Amino acid sequence: PTLPNVTDKAAADNFTTRIRSLASAEHPVYVPKNVTTRIFITVSVNQIVCANASCGGPSGNRLSASLNNISFVTPSTDVLQAYYKSLPNVFDKDFPNLPPYKFNFTGDVGNNTLYPSLGTKAKLINYGDVVEIVYQGTNVGNAENHPMHLHGFSFYLVGTGYGNFDLTNSTKTYNLIDPPEVNTIGVPKNGWAAIRFVANNPGVWFMHCHLERHASWGMDTVLIVKNGPTNETSIRPPPANLPICS
Repeated sequence: PTLPNVTDKAAADNFTTRIRSLASAEHPVYVPKNVTTRIFITVSVNQIVCANASCGGPSGNRLSASLNNISFVTPSTDVLQAYYKSLPNVFDKDFPNLPPYKFNFTGDVGNNTLYPSLGTKAKLINYGDVVEIVYQGTNVGNAENHPMHLHGFSFYLVGTGYGNFDLTNSTKTYNLIDPPEVNTIGVPKNGWAAIRFVANNPGVWFMHCHLERHASWGMDTVLIVKNGPTNETSIRPPPANLPICS
């Protein structure tokens, strides 16, 4: 058979947009309809200024990456331990629902949000919330497809498209009947992808680009799903024999 060229984006799009759940009696789907938490996240490659232009990136800067213009800083104490034990000064609970300001994300962005803020920020979500996350690719730095992965959940990919996401018009294209249920999705170059899930798995869940370079540059955050009303819907305690870092 003749396969498409490795740069044939149309062939890849034609394949991925046809993926559906079985949505049968044997394999039912439960796509959440009544969203209670909406999060809009810009996905960007950025730069961090180096003193005296001493780094090896563009203009002597260091390459970085961000979600909502925040480049994640990995703490020396893991966020799960810090959250469970209420340890201070490890992370902040204020990852924003929106980017710092709106611009033409996929157009000629100039220096808009080229330089991110640095921080270890997490997003707190109530147990049982119906969450919709829209990932918006940007033309900041170097636009490309970003495979975004969320630990702890499978989610429904309810929509994807090119250009800037529009809450009125883009949502009209959503598939709420038989969308694929996955844990990783590709945010199109200069496009967007929308996912939905029910926050019914309490815990501390890493969300990141699955390009390891971008993850190491800071294209990450943490979603913390708070405890539910019972022991069965609460974070389990660490095992008694859990090794201690030294």
